[in-house]
Amino acid sequence: MNYRHLGRSGLQVSELSLGSWVTYANQVDVAAAVELMAAAHDGGINFFDNAEAYADGRSEEVMGQALKALKWPRLNYVVSTKFYLGLARKEKVAPNRKNTLNRKYLLDAIDGSLRRLQLDFVDLVFCHRPDPHTPIEETVWAMSDLIDRGKALYWGTSEWSSGDIRAAWEIAERHHLRKPVMEQPQYHLFHRRRVEDQYRRLYGDIGLGLTTWSPLASGLLTGKYRDGVPDGSRGARAEMAFLRDHLTDTRRNEAVAQLAEVASDLGCSMAQLAIAWVARNEHVSTVITGASSVAQLQSNLKSLDVVPKLTPDVLARIDTISLPHCE
Repeated sequence: MNYRHLGRSGLQVSELSLGSWVTYANQVDVAAAVELMAAAHDGGINFFDNAEAYADGRSEEVMGQALKALKWPRLNYVVSTKFYLGLARKEKVAPNRKNTLNRKYLLDAIDGSLRRLQLDFVDLVFCHRPDPHTPIEETVWAMSDLIDRGKALYWGTSEWSSGDIRAAWEIAERHHLRKPVMEQPQYHLFHRRRVEDQYRRLYGDIGLGLTTWSPLASGLLTGKYRDGVPDGSRGARAEMAFLRDHLTDTRRNEAVAQLAEVASDLGCSMAQLAIAWVARNEHVSTVITGASSVAQLQSNLKSLDVVPKLTPDVLARIDTISLPHCE
């Protein structure tokens, strides 16, 4: 495992990291989380991603109990959480409790996450989505205060536009506040334009780091959905129904079949090829992967062996197949 700096910060994170979206508290209980996180740590992973909204807070509870059981020195791992969606999404009247990045919500949300994670601080805290109804200046002040109060070490954004990220950075610069260090965007072979085009100037101008999510396009890039949605798969889960049109897209699945031939020629799985393709981008600080079993985790770790095989000719072949279907 190699380690990369998180943007222009001094913090180093593993090239691959382990996320908890969908799995923790749904497919993975505390015992399984302990097993998975121990195997990840043994494989060199030091970053574990979470969010307040995952499983309505239960994902953080599972991770917190697992960390307590593992008893790692606090310097040995990096933990993140994210705020915006809140824990009151099903309530009709919940002002200041969901879909906001105002100061009141953020200062309350961090305390809740720390209780569930059983930590004194998180290393990374993200604004999970942009909030068009709260001034960016208010959000920047609140996030900076979280750091000054010792409740987080670095802050960043997730799925923000390049313009909003730059605006947040410039507000922090002007008022001598803590600047956003990282962005967590979706990035995979069929979703590339934001990372490769829209953020292009931010890497050099402000030193933006990336903790990317969904390298497998929610499982599409494993090839398992080429013949429909298998029973027991992520796409078959009731709460993931919104993904089914994406997962069963005929043209993209035809492209996946062609990409599987590239993977076969390289001696790897389709999933390993997809993860390696993301990891080879120098602007990506870490690729967040998911796993519900140790075998899946260990297979993901082998993706790093594929990165050196992605020669210019191989990348050109991949582009020919994937770019016509890219967002």
